[in-house]
Amino acid sequence: MTESTVLVASDLDRTLIYSSAALELGVPDARAPRLLCVEVYEGKPLSYMTEAAAGLLERLAATTVFVPTTTRTRKQYQRVQLPGPAPKYAICANGGHLLVDGVADRDWQRRVAARLAEECAPLGDVQAHVAATADPAWLRKHRVAEDLFTYLVVERELLPRDWVKELAAWAGQRGWTVSLQGRKIYAVPKPLTKSAAMHEVARRTGATLTLAAGDSLLDADLLLAADRAWRPGHGELADSGWTAPHLTALTERGAAAGEEILRQFSRSAG
Repeated sequence: MTESTVLVASDLDRTLIYSSAALELGVPDARAPRLLCVEVYEGKPLSYMTEAAAGLLERLAATTVFVPTTTRTRKQYQRVQLPGPAPKYAICANGGHLLVDGVADRDWQRRVAARLAEECAPLGDVQAHVAATADPAWLRKHRVAEDLFTYLVVERELLPRDWVKELAAWAGQRGWTVSLQGRKIYAVPKPLTKSAAMHEVARRTGATLTLAAGDSLLDADLLLAADRAWRPGHGELADSGWTAPHLTALTERGAAAGEEILRQFSRSAG
């Protein structure tokens, strides 16, 4: 890598790619942008980006080290077909897995496992607490991702207002973070971070400038660790007014935010 290498680490869901429910196009149907499907699940289209965003991403990936940086599991990430060549590096499971040419780096896995064992309560303790306190009236699914963290799929309209806050307080005392994203509630160990994996990719590539974007609490550490960062006008961070000195808080929402984030990446990467 040259001394001018730029690393772009971006969250995917509700940052660059959007479900049909999250697109928030906000224009009359006749003026709606053309969409590119980038994910199919069980034979049905699931995630999209605008064709303009797809073009921007393809050009960006040709001139930078573009690193998809997601809380998705490896299997969930591998369903996503982004425009352009497959990224050499990808960060999955909120930093739990670093993929190199599509294969999980075993040394990174060992380092992550050691930190989790030393710094936070076991996954089983969190699973047991959630099972004991969640109500089947609003809980639809309770899943474990990569044996690293757990998440729930819930009916938001039935979810008690204080339940997430109470879970966050309980989990925080045990070294875990809780994040509510749409219909999903994530409980993730605090040492499991996107920023740590981003720093590792920067070390390997010799990147001298890091750019990042994301919309949720689980992206906050990534945004803080980058040299420049952006968040869309929707999502957990926007709703809480979260900010940082080097962060640009965009006003665009939905798919328009995905386009603007890619424009900002391109301008900053030069």
